Amino acid sequence: MKKGQLTMQDIADKLGISKSTVSRALKDHPDISEKTKKAVMQLANELDFQPNSLALSLRHNRSNIIGVIVPEIVHHFFANVISGIQAVAYREGYNVMICLSNEDFDQEVKDAFALQTSRVDGILMSISKETTDFEHLKKIHRKGTPIVFFDRACDEMDVSKVISDDFGGAFSATQHLIEQGCKQVVHLAGPATLALSKSRKDGYLAALKENGIAPDDNLIVECPAGTMEDGEDKVNQLLASGLKIDGIFANNDIAAIGAMKAAKKHGLRIPEDIAVVGFSDWQIASIVDPALSSVAQPGYEMGRIAAEKLLKEINADEDEVVPSMTSTIRSELVVRDSSLRKK
Repeated sequence: MKKGQLTMQDIADKLGISKSTVSRALKDHPDISEKTKKAVMQLANELDFQPNSLALSLRHNRSNIIGVIVPEIVHHFFANVISGIQAVAYREGYNVMICLSNEDFDQEVKDAFALQTSRVDGILMSISKETTDFEHLKKIHRKGTPIVFFDRACDEMDVSKVISDDFGGAFSATQHLIEQGCKQVVHLAGPATLALSKSRKDGYLAALKENGIAPDDNLIVECPAGTMEDGEDKVNQLLASGLKIDGIFANNDIAAIGAMKAAKKHGLRIPEDIAVVGFSDWQIASIVDPALSSVAQPGYEMGRIAAEKLLKEINADEDEVVPSMTSTIRSELVVRDSSLRKK
């Protein structure tokens, strides 16, 4: 007999008891004697018995698997989100199936339908930069699969969402730069397709208005790739044009680090000549030189809350309506040497 083919019937035959007795013993049923439970568990362990999860899912119409779709995995923020999701899922007896869209819309569509085909009980996801059509997600949701968005959400769908206070974080970052004496603050904006990019841009503009500084379209530069090379290239172009700038607020930390590289190449000192602030507070932010000021996003907390929301929907009674809710998690500015000017 192959190891992977062992069934409860095999255990029952070896012990001379019924299959139903084995099943109840494995579930620690009170009607089964301690002696029988011990014998069943001992043999199951010796033979490395694993319950047929597919059969169980078909029987109970539940897979006890949560699907997760993230746009990238190297991002420190998304790694923390996944940790928060897993902590809640494992505690509640669920496994986690993770898919990576790689910021590609077509891959995101494939991932979403692959999770549905795998009979996941619900999906947690953050959309890709390319996603502007949400029909694939609407279709899955209409068929009864709960969906909860985190960080990057779809505003077209009436589902629960867990997001950062992107507006407030951007406002704090820009306000800090102005308080350090910056008057020409560049915003390296994120992809226009993402709602969070608009919120961060709006926070930047609100801080300028609060301080009586007129916005300048030349100082708002879309940095869609959000890479180090993208940030460096955009700031190189700005500095080469002769435009006078003394502060930079970037949509993410990697673009901010690219901006710092460009400033150094042009012989500018950070933060004396140009003060720089990023967003997300990656681990790398504290080890670059100078250390990068950044708006911290509590990824673990976001993942935890998103998973709890999804499980509440999954475990709701058939006649229970779980209202869709948006939870906004506070973002906090972490000030480091890249923006703190000595007075």
